[in-house]
Amino acid sequence: MAVIPLSDITLESKVAFLRLPSSFPEPTYRIETVETHMSWVFLTENFAYKLKKPVCYMPLDFRTLESRRFYCEEEVRLNRRLAAGIYLGVKALTVDAQHHLHLDGPGIPIDWLVKMRRLPANQMLDYAIRTGKASDRDVEAIAARLAVFYRECDHIEIDPMQYRDRLWRNLNAYRQELTNPAYQLSSRLVDRIASVLEDILENDGPLFNERVAGKHIVEGHGDLRPEHICLRPNLAIIDCLEFSHELRITDTADELAFLALECARLGSAGLGLKMLDSFSRISGDRIPEKLVRFYQTYRALLRAAIAIRHLKEEKFRYSPHWRQRAKEYLALAEGRIEGR
Repeated sequence: MAVIPLSDITLESKVAFLRLPSSFPEPTYRIETVETHMSWVFLTENFAYKLKKPVCYMPLDFRTLESRRFYCEEEVRLNRRLAAGIYLGVKALTVDAQHHLHLDGPGIPIDWLVKMRRLPANQMLDYAIRTGKASDRDVEAIAARLAVFYRECDHIEIDPMQYRDRLWRNLNAYRQELTNPAYQLSSRLVDRIASVLEDILENDGPLFNERVAGKHIVEGHGDLRPEHICLRPNLAIIDCLEFSHELRITDTADELAFLALECARLGSAGLGLKMLDSFSRISGDRIPEKLVRFYQTYRALLRAAIAIRHLKEEKFRYSPHWRQRAKEYLALAEGRIEGR
């Protein structure tokens, strides 16, 4: 079999092939595509195929074929914890001796894709919130699933001071990013928000120490947002951060507070509060309100930093969307430090 130089088969060639309905093993009549920073997603009627881009953004590095295969396998393994039956496996994209591409077919693997069952968009939690259809029963089901998940998660042994130091380092990184003059955000506001969080880390150490001592630091989901929660036909929580073990190491209160924050951002702060209350009641983990506000403010700064970083890429630079999204998160952070 002829050896095909990998450099001759570009990402554009792979995407063009995967846009064709005839490229997929099951009958399909049209392909929908979604592009993100890190991947291309190809949607058939019943399945989703995710191709990771050969990109390097800290802390992820998908530039080699071996790393993309590894993280595809990690994505399946980790997401099966909360979405059993959704993540079906990893499929090879191959090229044969005639230079023809195949999905899960003969030839030399030149890339790897995660195969999932396609979830109904109108059953995702973000859709339910936007349309006013999210119910108390949905909240109870999510809280119960997460309570079991966190109980079964690997608990992380970490020194309490090391845990707080990590929060310090991350907070300083977000502050530095958001006060970059090129972004034209309010440095005064960012500094005020960050200073409040620094004061809590400095003066309320026991809040964090008790979380460590209570074994609430786990290898969790890492990106628990409403758009990652499918309510029906069976509850499934997808899209954990497969590319970073460190980012999955989190306080369960952090993840729950972030989910509540995202519910508020979508217009349902009450639903987020119910989620926290239900989780506390079901799990027995009574999360202090001050800690919830800290984590929500901390996460809002993180999301603002992620949003504004889009301006470093030319294709996003001329859209007002990402600066506006960063300002939205900064407003949420300001509200949290003011008790709103």
